[in-house]
Amino acid sequence: MNEQEQVEQRRTFLRKAGPWPMEAYDFVQRGLAETAHKIHEHADSFGEQDRHVTGQELCLGLRDFAIDQYGLLAPMVLELWHIRRTEDFGKMVFAMIDLGLMQRRPEDSMDDFRAVYDFREAFDQQSLRERIGEPQPG
Repeated sequence: MNEQEQVEQRRTFLRKAGPWPMEAYDFVQRGLAETAHKIHEHADSFGEQDRHVTGQELCLGLRDFAIDQYGLLAPMVLELWHIRRTEDFGKMVFAMIDLGLMQRRPEDSMDDFRAVYDFREAFDQQSLRERIGEPQPG
C-alpha cells in the first residue's frame, strides 16, 4: 500500500469514528504535543522521559490551545468541527489510538474525558476576553 492509500485509509477510519474533520484530529495531535511539552517542560532532558498526559490534562490543554490559536473565535472553530464536549476529545483520541497514531496506558479510559468542563463556561466571551487580555466592553 502506497502512502496516498494509507492516508486515505486513515481518513476513512477516522470519518467512521465521528463527525470530526481531519483538521480537528490535527488540532488534537498538535494540542497534545503542546500540552505534553507544558506539563513536562521541567522534566529531566537527559533521562528517559515519560510524556504521558491524562485525559483531564489533555482536555484542559486543548481548551488552552484552542484559545491560544483562535482567540475569541475558539468556540466557533470547535463548533464548526463538531467538537461540543470534552467527551468528543476522548472519542477522537481513542480513534487515533486504534489507528496507532497515539498511545495509551492500561489505566486510560473514556471516563477520563467525561465532563471535564462545560464548553459554554470554558469558552464564554467574558472568560475569553479576560484570558487573551482584551478589554471588557463597557
